Amino acid sequence: MRSEGCWQLRALALGAGHSYGEIIRHNRTASNAHPEFYALVDPSTSLSTTSRTMKNEPCESPPRSRANLGMALLAAFVAAGIATADAPAGDSPTTAAKKPAEGDLELFLGEPKFDVQPLFKGERFPNVVVATDGTVLATWGNRSYKVRRSEDGGQTWGPEITIADPGFQGGGTIVDERSGDVLVFVEAGHPPAPLTVYRSTDQGRSWKAQDVVIHPDEKGNVPSMHMNETGITLRHGKHAGRLLRPTRCYAGGNTGSRWPEHYTNAIYSDDGGKTWHTSAPFPAKGTGEATLAELSDGRIYYNSRRHLSTDGLNPRRRHIAWSDDGGQTWKDLSVSEVLPDGDQDRDYGLMAGLVRLPVAGRDILVFSNIVSTEGRHHGTVWASFDGGKTWPVKRLVEEGSFAYSSLAAGRPGTPSEGWIYLHYEGSGGARIARFNLAWTMNGEPTGDGEIPECK
Repeated sequence: MRSEGCWQLRALALGAGHSYGEIIRHNRTASNAHPEFYALVDPSTSLSTTSRTMKNEPCESPPRSRANLGMALLAAFVAAGIATADAPAGDSPTTAAKKPAEGDLELFLGEPKFDVQPLFKGERFPNVVVATDGTVLATWGNRSYKVRRSEDGGQTWGPEITIADPGFQGGGTIVDERSGDVLVFVEAGHPPAPLTVYRSTDQGRSWKAQDVVIHPDEKGNVPSMHMNETGITLRHGKHAGRLLRPTRCYAGGNTGSRWPEHYTNAIYSDDGGKTWHTSAPFPAKGTGEATLAELSDGRIYYNSRRHLSTDGLNPRRRHIAWSDDGGQTWKDLSVSEVLPDGDQDRDYGLMAGLVRLPVAGRDILVFSNIVSTEGRHHGTVWASFDGGKTWPVKRLVEEGSFAYSSLAAGRPGTPSEGWIYLHYEGSGGARIARFNLAWTMNGEPTGDGEIPECK
């Protein structure tokens, strides 16, 4: 019988019945070839935390102390081939804050951590990003567009700052990791509608409208912004430094009769957000409200909501495509068998969150949506350790009302490091949860791939 909160590791790590000490001894042997990794699994290493932690229930053969929990999990990652010392280091980019853009896996481990708090009252539509200095920025609103800032990793939040009133959330909030600027996209109303782009050069304290040029796609359509997950700065390959965010074409309106002509796409900028080009359409119509992430090899993983199927594919599961040219074109359409697209009693879907954890040389993704046969509730996160090929674990975040959501990850060397942020629509407004990967790993296996787990 599986005990929620326990951390005995199954045969994936070393074989059923092996103790925590055996796991550590195994990894000491492995560390002889990789002394630079030894500190990560040495039992004398302390993984400290400053947040309140989730209570762990006892289980058979637990780690010797909760302080060693992260190292036990890390050992399991090593045995599973998920986090070895000889993982490729990638391009090792740095940000405008002179901090590494990507760091070590251990930052997201340690003891499981989770907390949640209300953030905005009323209205709709969340985005969340982390500025290069670690300031967490949560944007919100379908009547006025506003932001709240946290400079202590999400423990406390400053007052609402109104960027545009009226203003309609366009999603796609981007942190330009090279300049440190933050861009937000505000539409005049539900799109299609006029767009204003605002830029902050001081981590969200103040904002100014800026002139931008957005070139149409190959069909002659200038995309709308609402309501997509946040954008990213590409870090790897020949397009490093490019800004990329998901967008969509409404085909003139949002009525059901126009859904068969809707499609998602993306816009990208190579001049810091002044000039934007529109990608080719996503290879499925009836789509809208998408997410994307860059993998460590420079490929772009694109994950989209689908309102309506026009090709016989299942519209109640997330639709996936890939780009190997920095987000200019999309190919290899597939449908996830694991990731749901909204409540499963209708073809309509639900805007989702997605983030790749900033772990050098690794492709750990976290995705958010709901597990529900009817209605929008039971908000859940899933984790993938192979760049979206499999999603072996999920964990419930919110039993109650849960609709649109957005995800971000903390930055190494800042107060946000090690945290995952989930900004979502809850009852009466917006809530924000923060947690680490260790908390996520203590969830429920999906059967889609292998994970370290209790037994």
